[in-house]
Amino acid sequence: MSLLNEPPLSPLRFHATTPYACSYLPDRPARSLIAIPCHLVDARVYGELVRAGFRRSGVFAYRPCCDACRACVPVRLPVDRLTPSRAQRRASARHAGLEARELPLVFREEHFALYQRYQIARHTGGGMDQDSREQYTRFLLQSYVDSRLIEFRENGALRMVCIIDALSDGLSSVYTFFDPALAHASLGTWCILWQAAECRALGLPYLYLGYWIGASRKMAYKANFRPIEGYIDGRWRELTEEDLAR
Repeated sequence: MSLLNEPPLSPLRFHATTPYACSYLPDRPARSLIAIPCHLVDARVYGELVRAGFRRSGVFAYRPCCDACRACVPVRLPVDRLTPSRAQRRASARHAGLEARELPLVFREEHFALYQRYQIARHTGGGMDQDSREQYTRFLLQSYVDSRLIEFRENGALRMVCIIDALSDGLSSVYTFFDPALAHASLGTWCILWQAAECRALGLPYLYLGYWIGASRKMAYKANFRPIEGYIDGRWRELTEEDLAR
């Protein structure tokens, strides 16, 4: 299967998986389009793929290609126009004391223990709550692109970890996990605002947030950040209130 004709993508092929159970919408089958061979997806190629609606899981770049569903919408924030809501501003103030530190993309037992607690509290029964050290490593610590691991501490205590990818036009938020005992404290919201601020500091126009799924509680929160753009019918455009209400 071929896709896209930009020169950086020409060596790639695209493979559609067999159907599997959707992680976000119950009782729906899902399929993904995977870019192969994965070792050719370097930082430059991955940037082109992200701008065409792809995401990354470990070394695999993928995009939903479900037969009868278009619920997954790739979204990004134009960071210079981002206008935090009152609740988001409160989250920024609440966590002003968090200290961010970039670390090498290697396994750390303390990070894995936090990941396990987060998965058990937030995604019990979804499979990821049973991830082994090897599965965790494949998911978050293996990459052929410019990936960065950021940990956040408060008074020395580990509160949150996020993985982000650096692109030529922005940052791509890969995954964030945090202390589930602080779920009420809007750490996830704060982390998106922090990543947007990093984009601005680096002179990058966009923060890519992956897929927005309006009917999924796990993914609908992304629409709380405005303005937000979606990749629809082969182009990026600002999502309207009508889009977000569907």
